[in-house]
Formats: sequence, C-alpha cells, structure tokens
Amino acid sequence: MKKCLLFLFIVYSFCFSQTLEDYLKQANLKLEKKDYLGAIKDFSKVTEIDPNNADAYYNRGSAKYYIDDYRGAIDDLTKAIKLGPNDANAYYNRGLAKYYLDDYRGAIEDYNKAIEIDPNITAAYLMRGTAKSELKDYRGAIDDYNRAIEIEPNYAYAYSKRGLAKFNQKDYRGAMQDYNKAIGIEPNNAEFYSMRGNAKYRIEDYRGAIDDYNKAIKLDPNDADAYFKRGNAKFSLDDYRSAIEDFTKTIEINPNYTEAYFNRGLSKYNLKRNNEACSDFKKAKTLGNEDASQYIKRCCQ
Repeated sequence: MKKCLLFLFIVYSFCFSQTLEDYLKQANLKLEKKDYLGAIKDFSKVTEIDPNNADAYYNRGSAKYYIDDYRGAIDDLTKAIKLGPNDANAYYNRGLAKYYLDDYRGAIEDYNKAIEIDPNITAAYLMRGTAKSELKDYRGAIDDYNRAIEIEPNYAYAYSKRGLAKFNQKDYRGAMQDYNKAIGIEPNNAEFYSMRGNAKYRIEDYRGAIDDYNKAIKLDPNDADAYFKRGNAKFSLDDYRSAIEDFTKTIEINPNYTEAYFNRGLSKYNLKRNNEACSDFKKAKTLGNEDASQYIKRCCQ
C-alpha cells in the first residue's frame, strides 16, 4: 500500500500572536513542499508556544510519518486525539502508522474508531481490509472492500485489494473479475495487469498471463517482478530460451533476485547448458536458495 493513501494535512491559522502565526505558516508551507524535517521543527515551536494545539500535533505526526518515524507519528497523533477525540482522520492516520509497524490489530482498532466517527471514510475500510488480510482474515477483508466499493464505486484499489483477497482464497477467477474492474477504471496501472497475470498463471492460462505481464512491462519497464513472472510463464510453456531472457532482465534490474538465478539455472539445465546452469545455481545458493544444492551436484562436475 503506497503512502499516498490519504495521510491528510490540516491547514489552519491562529492569531494568538504574530510569532505563533509565523511558525504555523512556515510549518504548513514546508509540509506542502515536503520539507518534513523543517516542518517538524516549526510545528515543535508551535507546540512549545501552544501545548494544546491539536492540529500542530496532527500535522507534525504527518511529517514524521513521511520520514518513516512511525512511532513518533503515533505519539503526536495520540496527543492530537487526546485534545480532539472526535477527529476521524487522526485515528485513521494513527492506524496507518501502526500498520507500517506491523501492528495490524492496533491498526484495526484505530480504523474501527475512525469508521465509528465517520462511517463514510472510504480509505479506512480499505486499510482495515488490508490489515485483516495481513492477519489472513480474507473474508473480513472482502467485507471491508465491499463497503469501500459501495461508498466509492470507482475506487480501483478497492477492487484490486478485493481481488488479492480472493486470490489468497484461491478464487482465481473471482480475483480476475476484480482485476478486470480495476483495469477498467485505471487502464494505465501496471500493478493491476501484473496481478491479473498472476491469477491467470494459477489457472494455467500461461499465454494470457504473458499478455498481462507484457502490458505491465510496457507501463513499467523497470518492474523486475513482472519480468520474473513472465519468465515463469514462458518456462511453463517450455519456452526456455525466452524464459532465460526474462530472468536475465530481472537480474539486470535486481542483481540480488535469488529466484531469478535459480530459475534461469533450471532453464539452462533443461537446455542441457550445464556449465552455465552451474554458475546460476551457485549464485542462487550464495543468495540463500536451499534447493540449488541438489542441482549443483548434477551440473557442476
């Protein structure tokens, strides 16, 4: 889940004093310009002058979130909630910070509270569903994605997330239907094509999967996973030479992609290019692939 998901800022002004107003203006401007460290410094000045300024804690928490200081963000958002307990966005944003600390149950509690305050906060349903998926509660996740879609019928990410939950339940055709919908809404989203390709791969529609990976790669030529998965589909069609090309491209993008070395080794092994396969299996083993050892015994004579 990308961080652009709704970590909202509050823009405001106060007139307790010229100094406070100046710090607020500076802090908000820096926040908008993504100068997060500068914003944190100025919001800290605001809280020194006005310790009960909930919005300053809220926005300082936002800035901390964007520099991956999730615990600091939680501390500030907790202060904002204490001063303004009916702020749905503060609970939602604190839930995001907890989510990125892998505290999925804590995140769900905050999303619950955000929804209790504002039942139409679509992103809270989406993220609560995502947290439930992390806990393997796929049915609960689908219920949340359904609710997000009811509120916002063109929410492409809700369809893609629901598709992923169905995929994890091995409902691959149901997942494909959701990916179709997501693609219909956002036809230039490479991730959606790749996800649909994964579902097609699982039902052994390898050519259909390759078509989707082709589209994903066209939209994002640096997606190592898309090349790797396309290579796997070609491998499944016994097109080992083309598979090698995709695994090689994967490695060019990500030189530490362990499974790409292993699968390229398998492709070369099937083409009886044992010396080359040996090199790939050794590299895969060095990177932690335990299955490579048995092939090293076969190829590295």
